[in-house]
Amino acid sequence: MTPRGGRNSYRSPEEPGQGPGGFRKGDAMYEPPAYVSAMIIAGIAAIAATTCLALYGGAVRAGGDRRRAALLAGSAAVLLGGWLAASAVIADHGWYDTRHNQVPWLAVAAAGFLAALLALARIPVVARTLATPGMARRLLLPHSFRVIGVFFLLYLAFGHLPALFALPAGLGDIAAGVAAPFVACGLAQGAGRRAAWWFNAYGITDMVVASTLGALTGYQLLHVTPTSAPIGEFPLALVPTVTVPLLLALHLTSMPMLGRAPRSAPSPAAVCHAA
Repeated sequence: MTPRGGRNSYRSPEEPGQGPGGFRKGDAMYEPPAYVSAMIIAGIAAIAATTCLALYGGAVRAGGDRRRAALLAGSAAVLLGGWLAASAVIADHGWYDTRHNQVPWLAVAAAGFLAALLALARIPVVARTLATPGMARRLLLPHSFRVIGVFFLLYLAFGHLPALFALPAGLGDIAAGVAAPFVACGLAQGAGRRAAWWFNAYGITDMVVASTLGALTGYQLLHVTPTSAPIGEFPLALVPTVTVPLLLALHLTSMPMLGRAPRSAPSPAAVCHAA
């Protein structure tokens, strides 16, 4: 049996068969059950799609016609979808190997994508879109899908992630996902800016803490059993390389908006949606 991670995989096949939940034992790369992989990929796709819809709504509100708004949203979809596909290929070939004597391409990819997103946000047409009223609320809605962070707890239950990483990562994401619609609802009603500030601060802290613990346990700078090596493997590697940079960019973009947004009184007609 040839390990999916290639010649230099950090594990070699020693124990045939499968462990709890369908994970392979002894293979170079863990293969989670199909429903776990589907959960991860569907959640990432939903976050990306909601972000594109938010940009479309903001572009329309900025005074552009629907064709130009669709072009902006479509461009964002191509960018996010293209990087998602590229990162999946990289992970599937084992190039995000987390062994401590290897180049930390996982961290390089995550930091590079975050930098690219923040740079793209400064393009005039994107900046005008992000400056439209209600955009801070729209950018909160993609965080609702962070509830799919339950997959961290499934990896923990199957014995392939340490509690030190999986518990704060999973529970933190679930809490953010549950809170996001309520915070967005408060902004839609003309209030809730303080709650939105706290939500963004919490979201950034949660991802920084989870990413740090994932790196420490994945690169074996902290020796725990099991390690967080699966974060360098498909499909879990899509979270630090695609989802985390995108959500961090949304947080970092939303916070200045909350500072600039004028205070407005609640409207009886206010509704909690992304329109």
